[in-house]
Amino acid sequence: MADTATDDRPLTFEDLVAWFEKGAKPKDQWRCGAEHEKFVFRLGSHAPVPYEPQGIKALLDGLTRFGWAPVLEAGNVIALERGKANVSLEPGGQFELSGAPLETIHDICEETGQHLSEVKTVADELGLGFLGLGFTPIWTRADVPVMPKGRYKIMRQYMPKVGGLGLDMMFRTCTVQANLDFASEADMVMKFRASLALQPIATALFANSPFIEGKPSGFLSARANVWTDTDPDRTGMLDFVFRDGFGFETYARYALGVPMYFAKRGDRYIDLAGRSFRDFMDGKLAELPGEKPTLKDWADHTTTIFPEVRLKQYLEMRGADSGPWGRLCALPALWIGVLYDSAALAAAWDLCKDWRIEDHERLRGDVARRGLKAEIAGRTVQDVAKDLLAIAHQGLKARGKLSAGLVDETGYLAELEDIAETGITPAERLLDLYNGPWAGDASKVFETFAY
Repeated sequence: MADTATDDRPLTFEDLVAWFEKGAKPKDQWRCGAEHEKFVFRLGSHAPVPYEPQGIKALLDGLTRFGWAPVLEAGNVIALERGKANVSLEPGGQFELSGAPLETIHDICEETGQHLSEVKTVADELGLGFLGLGFTPIWTRADVPVMPKGRYKIMRQYMPKVGGLGLDMMFRTCTVQANLDFASEADMVMKFRASLALQPIATALFANSPFIEGKPSGFLSARANVWTDTDPDRTGMLDFVFRDGFGFETYARYALGVPMYFAKRGDRYIDLAGRSFRDFMDGKLAELPGEKPTLKDWADHTTTIFPEVRLKQYLEMRGADSGPWGRLCALPALWIGVLYDSAALAAAWDLCKDWRIEDHERLRGDVARRGLKAEIAGRTVQDVAKDLLAIAHQGLKARGKLSAGLVDETGYLAELEDIAETGITPAERLLDLYNGPWAGDASKVFETFAY
């Protein structure tokens, strides 16, 4: 979903706030953009794949036969564009589809299926495979290659200064996300509060990363745990969202206080790691003497903030591990069902409105380790998940968006409903395989669950 803007005049704080406000859309224009990342590996050896030779670059080049246009940086293909969708690279070569803003989950699932078919066609020719997990199951950090993108070099140097697991976030995690619209500031606030409080419930339902370097890690979502020690300035559950008076101004003030990573000038990334955007607005950055930011710089800066729900000109749901094909469609189904029907949104808020602010961060950590067995306000996460899915189911049913076969969108929740009913997360099923048929060999996941 596009969120860039350009403006050459000096920015005021009001401009920054207005940039968020411009995302508001009437309900009949609400769409959902789905994103998912996946690990790329060599068939047979299960080794990670470098940019080249016969690696990520060849994969990107091969996809151009399907009408994707290459995006270059310093002469390297680092992304592809087709219409409003794009394919991009994460720091360690994780392959991401950022889908177009689409009206229904049927459309999203068709787009996802087309993408996976296209990449598999090219990957088969190169001897590559794809795996949807939240954290790479066997690779060490040193095993993972580095992609030639300027912003990642800056992040790579900065991460160890602010957290212990930021490099793991960059190189060894994959997620599935959904981006949703809001009608107004008041609507954004309601959606932000409900989705942020309930994000750990999604983390538990999608928990799918129990291994680190071939062994059980003690976490059901090693990916979610990584985010608890990445960078406290730009991650977490954002207590201020739940306080009186929250709105666009509050979030803009928060974003303004998050240290910068970079400014992009043409093909070049200027290293501004740790610098203040406020100082940038005052023309006080030594790296860009006298220069002041544009709205494009502000838009770029908002992409360097990583809370569990992120506001740009839409809301990003960021709490889920990547997974198999079916669960890629389930995440937008969950959040569309909850957030795009007013009765469902009110019911979802009723589930969590009495949770104490100090419990939000604790729950975030607990679900990474315990999944659906974690507890909040005297209830198990499993029980909350059942209620949440019933609300989402009703929200999707009320939407009445039918496929060509006259089927509504509720079927996309079926796998999540099974997970909630049994209380067994995908990660626990992987551990059962590891302790049973796989005989302690976590690499079997590449053969069993590859796309």
